[in-house]
Amino acid sequence: MRLIIVEDDPMIARSLDNALTPLGNSVDVFSKLKDARTALRNDHFDLLLLDLGMPDGNGLELLGELRERGDRTPILILTARESIEDRVKGLDLGADDYLAKPFSVAELEARVRALLRRSQQRSDNRLILGPLCLDPMAGTATLNGVMLELPRRERRLLEGLLLHAGSIAPREMLESRVFSFGDVGSNALEVYVSRLRKRLQGSSLHIRTFRGLGYRLEETLT
Repeated sequence: MRLIIVEDDPMIARSLDNALTPLGNSVDVFSKLKDARTALRNDHFDLLLLDLGMPDGNGLELLGELRERGDRTPILILTARESIEDRVKGLDLGADDYLAKPFSVAELEARVRALLRRSQQRSDNRLILGPLCLDPMAGTATLNGVMLELPRRERRLLEGLLLHAGSIAPREMLESRVFSFGDVGSNALEVYVSRLRKRLQGSSLHIRTFRGLGYRLEETLT
Protein backbone atom coordinates (compact mmCIF):
# COMPACT_ATOMS: atom_id res chain seq x y z
CA MET A 1 0.00 0.00 0.00
CA ARG A 2 1.04 3.63 -0.47
CA LEU A 3 1.18 5.35 2.92
CA ILE A 4 1.94 8.96 3.83
CA ILE A 5 3.28 9.90 7.26
CA VAL A 6 3.05 13.50 8.46
CA GLU A 7 5.23 13.66 11.56
CA ASP A 8 7.80 16.27 12.64
CA ASP A 9 9.63 14.13 15.21
CA PRO A 10 12.49 12.43 13.25
CA MET A 11 12.75 9.51 15.67
CA ILE A 12 9.03 8.72 15.58
CA ALA A 13 8.88 9.18 11.81
CA ARG A 14 11.81 6.81 11.36
CA SER A 15 10.20 4.25 13.68
CA LEU A 16 6.94 4.38 11.71
CA ASP A 17 8.79 4.00 8.43
CA ASN A 18 10.84 1.08 9.77
CA ALA A 19 7.69 -0.65 11.03
CA LEU A 20 5.48 -0.22 7.96
CA THR A 21 7.88 -0.45 5.00
CA PRO A 22 8.93 -4.10 5.63
CA LEU A 23 5.25 -5.07 5.45
CA GLY A 24 5.29 -4.30 1.73
CA ASN A 25 4.14 -0.68 1.95
CA SER A 26 5.55 2.30 0.10
CA VAL A 27 6.00 5.04 2.70
CA ASP A 28 6.49 8.78 2.14
CA VAL A 29 7.37 10.89 5.18
CA PHE A 30 6.84 14.65 5.52
CA SER A 31 7.79 16.86 8.46
CA LYS A 32 5.74 19.89 7.36
CA LEU A 33 2.09 20.31 6.52
CA LYS A 34 2.81 22.36 3.40
CA ASP A 35 4.84 19.53 1.84
CA ALA A 36 2.20 16.96 2.76
CA ARG A 37 -0.48 19.15 1.14
CA THR A 38 1.46 19.16 -2.13
CA ALA A 39 1.92 15.39 -2.07
CA LEU A 40 -1.76 14.74 -1.32
CA ARG A 41 -2.86 17.00 -4.18
CA ASN A 42 -0.61 15.30 -6.72
CA ASP A 43 -0.63 11.63 -5.68
CA HIS A 44 -2.93 8.88 -4.48
CA PHE A 45 -2.34 7.39 -1.03
CA ASP A 46 -4.09 4.50 0.68
CA LEU A 47 -3.64 5.80 4.23
CA LEU A 48 -2.55 8.99 5.99
CA LEU A 49 -0.87 8.81 9.41
CA LEU A 50 -1.20 12.34 10.77
CA ASP A 51 0.42 14.04 13.75
CA LEU A 52 -1.53 17.01 15.12
CA GLY A 53 1.25 19.17 16.55
CA MET A 54 3.18 20.21 13.45
CA PRO A 55 5.68 23.12 13.28
CA ASP A 56 3.73 24.96 10.57
CA GLY A 57 0.21 24.37 11.84
CA ASN A 58 -2.28 21.98 13.38
CA GLY A 59 -2.78 18.63 11.68
CA LEU A 60 -6.52 19.09 12.16
CA GLU A 61 -6.35 21.86 9.54
CA LEU A 62 -5.08 19.40 6.95
CA LEU A 63 -7.69 16.85 8.00
CA GLY A 64 -10.47 19.41 7.58
CA GLU A 65 -9.18 20.52 4.16
CA LEU A 66 -9.06 16.95 2.85
CA ARG A 67 -12.59 16.10 3.95
CA GLU A 68 -13.97 19.43 2.72
CA ARG A 69 -12.76 18.75 -0.82
CA GLY A 70 -14.11 15.20 -0.75
CA ASP A 71 -10.84 13.34 -0.23
CA ARG A 72 -11.79 10.09 1.54
CA THR A 73 -8.26 8.83 2.19
CA PRO A 74 -8.36 6.90 5.51
CA ILE A 75 -6.70 8.96 8.26
CA LEU A 76 -5.13 7.66 11.45
CA ILE A 77 -4.31 10.46 13.90
CA LEU A 78 -1.09 10.01 15.89
CA THR A 79 -0.61 12.46 18.74
CA ALA A 80 0.62 12.78 22.28
CA ARG A 81 -2.40 14.92 23.14
CA GLU A 82 -4.62 13.08 25.59
CA SER A 83 -7.60 15.41 25.96
CA ILE A 84 -11.01 14.11 25.02
CA GLU A 85 -11.66 17.38 23.19
CA ASP A 86 -8.83 16.79 20.69
CA ARG A 87 -9.96 13.24 20.02
CA VAL A 88 -13.58 14.23 19.53
CA LYS A 89 -12.68 17.11 17.23
CA GLY A 90 -10.47 14.91 15.08
CA LEU A 91 -13.10 12.21 14.73
CA ASP A 92 -15.83 14.77 14.04
CA LEU A 93 -13.71 16.28 11.26
CA GLY A 94 -13.53 12.87 9.59
CA ALA A 95 -10.57 10.98 11.03
CA ASP A 96 -11.02 7.21 10.88
CA ASP A 97 -9.06 6.25 13.97
CA TYR A 98 -6.99 7.74 16.77
CA LEU A 99 -3.81 6.39 18.39
CA ALA A 100 -2.21 8.23 21.29
CA LYS A 101 1.55 8.28 21.79
CA PRO A 102 3.33 6.32 23.05
CA PHE A 103 1.94 3.25 21.27
CA SER A 104 3.20 -0.24 20.50
CA VAL A 105 4.29 -1.12 16.98
CA ALA A 106 2.03 -4.19 17.06
CA GLU A 107 -1.04 -2.06 17.80
CA LEU A 108 -0.06 0.43 15.10
CA GLU A 109 0.29 -2.33 12.50
CA ALA A 110 -3.05 -3.85 13.50
CA ARG A 111 -4.87 -0.51 13.21
CA VAL A 112 -3.26 0.17 9.82
CA ARG A 113 -4.35 -3.24 8.53
CA ALA A 114 -7.89 -2.70 9.82
CA LEU A 115 -8.22 0.73 8.18
CA LEU A 116 -6.92 -0.55 4.84
CA ARG A 117 -9.32 -3.50 4.90
CA ARG A 118 -12.23 -1.23 5.77
CA SER A 119 -11.45 1.25 2.99
CA GLN A 120 -11.36 -1.57 0.43
CA GLN A 121 -14.43 -3.31 1.90
CA ARG A 122 -12.52 -6.53 2.55
CA SER A 123 -12.92 -8.97 5.41
CA ASP A 124 -9.26 -9.96 5.36
CA ASN A 125 -5.97 -8.85 3.80
CA ARG A 126 -6.19 -10.92 0.62
CA LEU A 127 -7.01 -9.62 -2.86
CA ILE A 128 -8.47 -12.32 -5.12
CA LEU A 129 -9.44 -12.50 -8.79
CA GLY A 130 -10.11 -15.93 -10.26
CA PRO A 131 -7.00 -18.12 -9.77
CA LEU A 132 -4.90 -15.21 -8.47
CA CYS A 133 -4.52 -14.40 -4.78
CA LEU A 134 -2.35 -11.65 -3.29
CA ASP A 135 -1.80 -11.01 0.39
CA PRO A 136 -0.24 -7.50 0.52
CA MET A 137 0.63 -7.68 4.21
CA ALA A 138 2.38 -11.05 3.93
CA GLY A 139 3.92 -10.08 0.58
CA THR A 140 2.87 -13.37 -1.04
CA ALA A 141 1.00 -14.17 -4.24
CA THR A 142 -0.25 -17.41 -5.78
CA LEU A 143 -1.55 -18.21 -9.27
CA ASN A 144 -3.50 -21.46 -9.68
CA GLY A 145 -2.22 -22.43 -6.25
CA VAL A 146 1.44 -21.97 -7.25
CA MET A 147 3.55 -19.36 -5.46
CA LEU A 148 4.59 -16.37 -7.57
CA GLU A 149 8.00 -14.91 -6.75
CA LEU A 150 7.34 -11.23 -7.38
CA PRO A 151 9.89 -8.45 -6.92
CA ARG A 152 8.61 -5.51 -4.86
CA ARG A 153 7.58 -3.26 -7.77
CA GLU A 154 5.77 -6.02 -9.63
CA ARG A 155 3.93 -6.89 -6.42
CA ARG A 156 2.86 -3.26 -5.95
CA LEU A 157 1.68 -3.10 -9.55
CA LEU A 158 -0.34 -6.29 -9.13
CA GLU A 159 -1.87 -4.92 -5.96
CA GLY A 160 -2.99 -1.74 -7.72
CA LEU A 161 -4.54 -3.74 -10.55
CA LEU A 162 -6.34 -6.07 -8.14
CA LEU A 163 -7.73 -3.17 -6.13
CA HIS A 164 -9.35 -1.96 -9.38
CA ALA A 165 -10.16 -5.40 -10.80
CA GLY A 166 -12.94 -5.12 -13.35
CA SER A 167 -12.36 -1.41 -13.84
CA ILE A 168 -9.56 0.73 -15.25
CA ALA A 169 -6.68 1.35 -12.82
CA PRO A 170 -5.52 4.92 -13.61
CA ARG A 171 -1.97 5.18 -14.86
CA GLU A 172 -1.10 7.92 -12.35
CA MET A 173 -2.32 5.78 -9.46
CA LEU A 174 -0.27 2.79 -10.59
CA GLU A 175 2.84 4.92 -11.02
CA SER A 176 2.43 6.30 -7.51
CA ARG A 177 2.21 2.76 -6.13
CA VAL A 178 5.09 1.27 -8.07
CA PHE A 179 7.59 4.09 -7.79
CA SER A 180 8.78 6.36 -5.03
CA PHE A 181 7.59 9.96 -4.83
CA GLY A 182 8.86 11.77 -7.95
CA ASP A 183 10.88 8.74 -9.12
CA VAL A 184 9.37 7.58 -12.42
CA GLY A 185 10.49 7.64 -16.05
CA SER A 186 8.28 8.17 -19.10
CA ASN A 187 7.97 4.46 -19.99
CA ALA A 188 8.95 2.84 -16.70
CA LEU A 189 5.44 1.57 -15.91
CA GLU A 190 5.19 -0.25 -19.24
CA VAL A 191 8.30 -2.25 -18.37
CA TYR A 192 6.70 -3.65 -15.23
CA VAL A 193 3.34 -4.22 -16.92
CA SER A 194 5.14 -6.29 -19.57
CA ARG A 195 6.91 -8.35 -16.91
CA LEU A 196 3.68 -9.01 -15.06
CA ARG A 197 1.91 -10.01 -18.28
CA LYS A 198 4.53 -12.71 -18.84
CA ARG A 199 3.91 -14.08 -15.35
CA LEU A 200 0.17 -14.35 -16.07
CA GLN A 201 0.62 -16.16 -19.39
CA GLY A 202 -1.20 -19.48 -19.53
CA SER A 203 -3.79 -18.39 -16.97
CA SER A 204 -7.29 -16.98 -17.43
CA LEU A 205 -6.04 -13.49 -16.51
CA HIS A 206 -4.65 -10.77 -18.71
CA ILE A 207 -3.85 -7.06 -18.47
CA ARG A 208 -5.64 -4.83 -20.97
CA THR A 209 -4.22 -1.44 -21.97
CA PHE A 210 -6.41 1.66 -22.27
CA ARG A 211 -4.31 4.29 -24.02
CA GLY A 212 -4.11 7.52 -22.12
CA LEU A 213 -6.09 6.09 -19.20
CA GLY A 214 -4.46 3.09 -17.59
CA TYR A 215 -4.77 -0.68 -17.35
CA ARG A 216 -7.38 -3.24 -16.38
CA LEU A 217 -6.81 -6.71 -14.98
CA GLU A 218 -9.42 -9.00 -16.51
CA GLU A 219 -10.40 -12.66 -16.32
CA THR A 220 -11.47 -14.52 -19.45
CA LEU A 221 -14.01 -17.21 -18.65
CA THR A 222 -14.51 -20.12 -21.03
